[in-house]
Amino acid sequence: MSTRDSLSTSSPPDQAPSQPSKYPKSLEHAPLPITPYLGACQTDTPQIEVDDSQGGGSFVAFLHRPVSDPSSTTSSSFRDRHVGAILLSGAGGGVTGPSGIYLSIADKLASLPDGQAIPTLRMDYRYPARNKFCVPDVLSAMDWLQYKSGLGLSHFVLGGWSFGGAPVFTVGGKDRRVIGAATIASQTAETEGIKQLAPSPVLLLHGTGDRTLSHSCSQRLYEQYGSTHGKRTMHLFPGDDHALTRNSKKAEEMICGFMVRCAGVKMGDPVKHKLEEDLGPDTKRDKVEFMEKGGDLNGPERIE
Repeated sequence: MSTRDSLSTSSPPDQAPSQPSKYPKSLEHAPLPITPYLGACQTDTPQIEVDDSQGGGSFVAFLHRPVSDPSSTTSSSFRDRHVGAILLSGAGGGVTGPSGIYLSIADKLASLPDGQAIPTLRMDYRYPARNKFCVPDVLSAMDWLQYKSGLGLSHFVLGGWSFGGAPVFTVGGKDRRVIGAATIASQTAETEGIKQLAPSPVLLLHGTGDRTLSHSCSQRLYEQYGSTHGKRTMHLFPGDDHALTRNSKKAEEMICGFMVRCAGVKMGDPVKHKLEEDLGPDTKRDKVEFMEKGGDLNGPERIE
């Protein structure tokens, strides 16, 4: 069993801050090719600028947003809630997430029926695995969604995988725009912000067979969140790996449900059915070999 608690690095960036993210865009430009949601949402590809003390620069992102229907009286309902979701990957960067689930999570949330869509941003980092750079990236993404995207979003639910737990909890602990945080196989290093996250709820998912970051990381985060305020839920998947490849569909459903509840979307049958659908075969999902080599918000807190 791995005893590592971090995938962060302190090595110098290998590219000039003025350059955009080096993640190969050819790997991911759009939602899954075979999806029942094409036409219900669309994907934009903004290059988001970062103006910080670390030298600035920019990173690539993919914004899934609902297609406006001028004839619908509820097409702008998501603007009434002003809630969006932001998904962060791990130490290797990228925009697809563990087992590729970020693609379908984003499509599903952005295409919820009856005007209940949640615009969702899948974002890369300027310098993956370096939290001091990734935190300004997330803050810049929130600012862009609030002031420059035209969506007017002012509250956010953050999702992070592996190293991504560091910027998720760092930002969530200090920025009140964050109203919920969900992680898969999070590290514990640089995650002290979880102690200030409450009353915003947290969802922690982890596989007990994780050879990259032990599930004890999520157990420690669960304890650090505290039990006085807010809601905390941890779900451990017996024997599963760092990307939850055996339970990726279940993890996807749990994260979608968590974010829907955080956003105040009513979980009726139409929404529930959308979240349970499968957007494509598992062959569309990324694998975890490169990493392995190197709840209910209204109910009581629980460990599952």
